[in-house]
Amino acid sequence: MPKPTPPQPSGGLEGMAVLVTGGATGIGRACAARLAADGAAVTICGRTESKLEEAAKAIEASASHGGSIRWIAADVTDEAQVEAAVARSLEPTGSLDGVIANAGGGGGIGPYHVQEVDEFLRVLHLNVLGTMLCIKHAAPRMVAAGGGSFVGMSSIAGHQTHLWFGAYPAGKAGIEAMMRNAADEYGPARVRFNAVRPGFIATELMAGVPRDSDVYRSYIENTPMQDVGQPEDVAKLCRFLIGPDSAWITGTCINVDGGHSLRRGPDFTQFAEAMHGRDVLDGKPKD
Repeated sequence: MPKPTPPQPSGGLEGMAVLVTGGATGIGRACAARLAADGAAVTICGRTESKLEEAAKAIEASASHGGSIRWIAADVTDEAQVEAAVARSLEPTGSLDGVIANAGGGGGIGPYHVQEVDEFLRVLHLNVLGTMLCIKHAAPRMVAAGGGSFVGMSSIAGHQTHLWFGAYPAGKAGIEAMMRNAADEYGPARVRFNAVRPGFIATELMAGVPRDSDVYRSYIENTPMQDVGQPEDVAKLCRFLIGPDSAWITGTCINVDGGHSLRRGPDFTQFAEAMHGRDVLDGKPKD
């Protein structure tokens, strides 16, 4: 059983406005809830209005210290919609103090010689282009506010091999590269950029990995803490990076993975072999 953690202190983000993309579910929702509980005026965006509305109602019930929540439907790969989401985040205070660019995802499991170009590009656009558009439209607002903090949601896949993950590792590595470059470019304006690298986190997406599978066992065997993380574990780190206690931290990539990055990435061979066959995984053309 994991060791219980003491209650976290609340407050400290009063008067701050923060945008969280992909904020209706999983890690994004946990981040939004943590920020609103500590006093921030949080705006969440995502592609499904019903999920956004449900998440906002739940977060509103736990908001504290003057924190608030609002939402807007937006696809982060659409520049006009990203611009509208940033504008929505300005409504509570007239400025923007932080962004958690959490929207992302994977797809197209299989070796590179069977990757479909359209699917590969979809994953890259969602992760890399989506994060870039958030930087493009949020950075000037944070500069105007006198500074701010931008958190890009990477993954341990951004620096550790993940067999058969196609575009996903490349997309997450791209996010980390953007965070480092942006930290250098916007540092003089007091806008900070950092990346967070979750490991296996118990979200709706990862619920699709059966607990009795070889894939799940590969995660546990390669995690020194012998468990999976919770969305709140990532949210606590993101809240720290958004808040004033991290004022001298920029250009970093921080793992929140129970030590998984000390060993090796997960092995999805069981799933990939069922989809494509052993011969394809060994490098032979697909019939």
